[in-house]
Amino acid sequence: MPAVSEGLFTRENLRSALAAVCEHVGLDPLGARLLRFTNNAVFLLATAPVVVRIVGSVALRHRVRKVVDVARWFAKHGVPAVRLVGDITQPVVVGHYTATLWHEVKPHDCPPAPADLARLLRTVHALPPPAGLPEWDPLDDVRRRIGEADGVDDGELAFLRERCAEVAERLTAVEYALPSGFVHGDAHLGNLIPSPAGPVLCDFDSSCVGPPEWDLTPLAVGVRRFGEPVARYAELADAYGFDVMAWPGFAVLREVRELKLTTSVLPIMASSPEVRPELLRRLRDFRLGNTSTTWSRYT
Repeated sequence: MPAVSEGLFTRENLRSALAAVCEHVGLDPLGARLLRFTNNAVFLLATAPVVVRIVGSVALRHRVRKVVDVARWFAKHGVPAVRLVGDITQPVVVGHYTATLWHEVKPHDCPPAPADLARLLRTVHALPPPAGLPEWDPLDDVRRRIGEADGVDDGELAFLRERCAEVAERLTAVEYALPSGFVHGDAHLGNLIPSPAGPVLCDFDSSCVGPPEWDLTPLAVGVRRFGEPVARYAELADAYGFDVMAWPGFAVLREVRELKLTTSVLPIMASSPEVRPELLRRLRDFRLGNTSTTWSRYT
């Protein structure tokens, strides 16, 4: 398999990885559809109701064991969430690639609402965290992705490392209003899947023990940085019972979130050069201190 610098995560290599994973577990990859690929490559098999999720970063594949543990913890507590394929030893490791396999959630035409997300967050925030869950360290994945950056100028990487250090220092001074507990870590509407029984949570890569304020930050940043409707965030805040945008620590959490959103594609730059213009635009905004410009989603 190619080295990371040669584009480990090209579509062709991911298809090869999917074939290897399927062969390992006795499934057929023929006709599988790539649903999305930013942090992870997510394939829906055509020959079985199974979703294969391949980690899109070598430096972050250590998180997959936690993903498996959180998924099982959700199942134990009856939390509406995606479920692992249970008759397979997980995670599945094939060469450079690490994957998990999930039962497909049957499509439903009722999109999740912010109040749905608030309800699920209140549920999981009230549960005792699973044993061994790591403490919140929101800049760890940012630093790892900077270290794994593929095809990015050294000057830009030096700037990102410096910015991380500055934000980490400010983060130590934040005083939280809500009690620490289980945190999903990447709580936005894109990580709710509509099902006939109601929305279910997915994507547990960033789950940890930390401040619940962090789970309310993504929708707020969506309003500020992606031009999403203010009413969408207001519905979340009202249903949850806490307005993170009115809380003094929000400015710091917002910058952490924006750093994560910006650096998420660094390991796949050589494999997916189409994301480069948006990455460079975000880096320029960081350098100039532009906090009001609207970003586009990576595609």
